Amino acid sequence: MRIGILGLGRIGAFHAETLSGLDAVESLVVTDPFADAAKAAAERFGAEVVDSPEALLAAGVDGIVVAAATDAHPALILAGVEAGIPVFCEKPVAKTMSEGVGVLKAVRGSDVPIQIGYNRRFDTGFVNARAAVRSGELGTLHTVRSTTLDPAPPPAAYIAASGGIFRDCSVHDFDIIRWVTGREVTEVYAVGGNRGADFIKEAGDADTTGAILTLDDGTIAVVSNSRHNARGYDVRMEIHGFTDSIAVGLEDKLPLRSVEPGVTFPAGTPHDFFMDRFTAAYRAELTAFTEVVAGTRPSPCTIEDALEAGWIAEACTLSLHEHRPVTIEEVRQA
Repeated sequence: MRIGILGLGRIGAFHAETLSGLDAVESLVVTDPFADAAKAAAERFGAEVVDSPEALLAAGVDGIVVAAATDAHPALILAGVEAGIPVFCEKPVAKTMSEGVGVLKAVRGSDVPIQIGYNRRFDTGFVNARAAVRSGELGTLHTVRSTTLDPAPPPAAYIAASGGIFRDCSVHDFDIIRWVTGREVTEVYAVGGNRGADFIKEAGDADTTGAILTLDDGTIAVVSNSRHNARGYDVRMEIHGFTDSIAVGLEDKLPLRSVEPGVTFPAGTPHDFFMDRFTAAYRAELTAFTEVVAGTRPSPCTIEDALEAGWIAEACTLSLHEHRPVTIEEVRQA
């Protein structure tokens, strides 16, 4: 099949590399406002370069991958749907929830599939965790812990436009908690602080946060996030039930060291970047999209899924600023 890529920044170029290695993908068509980025992709992957999204949609592509700036996501999703072309779009659906809801309303009733990029759903550890929960082997759940710790903050310009750590970073934890447990979040309480880069505080954001999520069956989920984790990129999940407990990310490249005598685990070189930690997951995610394009599977992460994670991020942001518990229904109705 022939896949179009809109946007060739860091993640777009990474997706181009991944797609070029998939057996199902015969050719790539790419476009980016920066001609040098498009030219580089053409030279590396033998891609065809076009000068606009409109030209790409008219180039006979079977599916499109939207990796452009967040502001462009709504228009590009809708353009793909209007052209009848299956869409993969990196999260978020839109910069604001109201815009995201607008996209959902606009595509409702369309049979053109849309997949939103939440890559943890394709990581083998999280897939196995979901299977363990759904099979009942853990028994009734009582506690979930989800962690995302970045080795260093992104640039100041990125932070200023990110919408805040809950919308930009924690939202991955929120999505994977919903996906693994099969439960919905009903209420949150969030805290945060600034112990590092001044530009994060100046942007009105926190660099380290914690959130308590209450799920609809009474399970408690604890989410921990930070922009400062010098040992590496740390993504983990613990799931505790009345019968058994399991962990995702408990492997030799875990960026943590034990101070217990005689313990050498973890012994590997720590993960230092999200592309390192989730290389295989990104490949599985885009492989899934080729199956969506081929019509052999439904979207594994819909706009509705993405918006549910977004509402949790909105609730946590409000909770942090107002120092109080916030229900999901409160922000959904706001």
